[in-house]
Amino acid sequence: MTAAFAAPQTVRQDCWPIVPDRLEDLGVPRSVVADLVLRYLWLHGSGTLHLLHQTLKLSFPLLETLFHQFRNQQLLEVKGMTGDDYSFTLTATGRAQAAGRNEVCQYVGPAPVSIQQYQKVVRAQAAHVRLSRESLRQAFDDLVLPDGLLDQLGPSLIGHQSLFLYGATGNGKTSIAERILRIYKDAIAVPYAVEVDGHIVALFDPVVHKQVPFQDDLLDPRWAICERPCITVGGELSAAMLELRLDETTHVFIAPCQMKANNGILIIDDFGRQRLAPRDLLNRWIVPLDRRVDYLTLSSGMKFQVPFELMVVFSSNLDPHELADEAFLRRIQTKVLVENINAEVFDEIFRRVMQVYQVPTEPGCAEYMRGRCEEYTAAVLRACYPRDIYRLVKAISEYEGRPVRMTKVNIDRAVALYFAKSDPKQA
Repeated sequence: MTAAFAAPQTVRQDCWPIVPDRLEDLGVPRSVVADLVLRYLWLHGSGTLHLLHQTLKLSFPLLETLFHQFRNQQLLEVKGMTGDDYSFTLTATGRAQAAGRNEVCQYVGPAPVSIQQYQKVVRAQAAHVRLSRESLRQAFDDLVLPDGLLDQLGPSLIGHQSLFLYGATGNGKTSIAERILRIYKDAIAVPYAVEVDGHIVALFDPVVHKQVPFQDDLLDPRWAICERPCITVGGELSAAMLELRLDETTHVFIAPCQMKANNGILIIDDFGRQRLAPRDLLNRWIVPLDRRVDYLTLSSGMKFQVPFELMVVFSSNLDPHELADEAFLRRIQTKVLVENINAEVFDEIFRRVMQVYQVPTEPGCAEYMRGRCEEYTAAVLRACYPRDIYRLVKAISEYEGRPVRMTKVNIDRAVALYFAKSDPKQA
């Protein structure tokens, strides 16, 4: 084995599938694999075993078996040799058969894995982490979080249970949710596609699944080694995004967001403000959250089971009891209130913002900004104020063609723009 990526000990490499060299070991019907080869040759005109291996992620012994079977069936003919590899194309009979199969499905890519193997590997890769206050503080080192908040987050993250972050807007709920992924130091195997009842479900998403450098001659190349995924959905979340989507052009099913997030995190940001009503979402997921299994439906009406092995993080500035009933809240194991910040935390956030952006700062600006914000907000401080007001100061400076500098005069102008009130006393 050669490994460019040193996999941590927590990675369950023993559950990663080994490369199959026989058709009967693939776990999917032979017809599905044969159709892939036919469609590839029909699309590209010709091919070699090496090119098929690169695209379909099948082993050379397995491809050679198919190659000889297709020759015997007079579906392809050899045109010559490319080095020690065959160069071949479809016969008239092969083209006719490939054209027919292309009307049923146009998928040409890595061969799918069976739904049974997918279920097994996802279960084996369930997250297990060890956390302490110190290790959690390191994971959130670019945020200013009090120890009390860390001590509430820790137990939920260890159990990889669902989490509800709630509290006033601007206090860092989304920032906290997006950094939870840092507690995981391992990698997982993700299949490019899954086969269910002869249908192909495309699962691997390069936007979601970030591959890590890894090479193992024993690993089934139909699986990609990736970081644990983190998907964030907000107001655009709809009921359709939680179900299989059939691409009408290619006739390939696209996995829903919760299936793509398996072995990772799914963040429902601004929960309660989606196109999908909160009650509908809760009813859809009340069983998956409780039993960690989900059920999806093919266009034929056939239902099948997939693991729901992920952490769902709900983030909302609304009262949880206004969004969900007691039965659903019970299934969200941890509810953490992200409270308004105090003066000490505000000043530390201000200091970090100035340090990150390397802004020359007039003495006493932290206290002055804090006081001006309190005038507008009835002494309520939010974690977002220092960065948001800095951005306005920067915009004002750029507009006037002068260097960015944090001064009390600039703070006054930015604060007046930010809170959009002509008279602070009206707050």
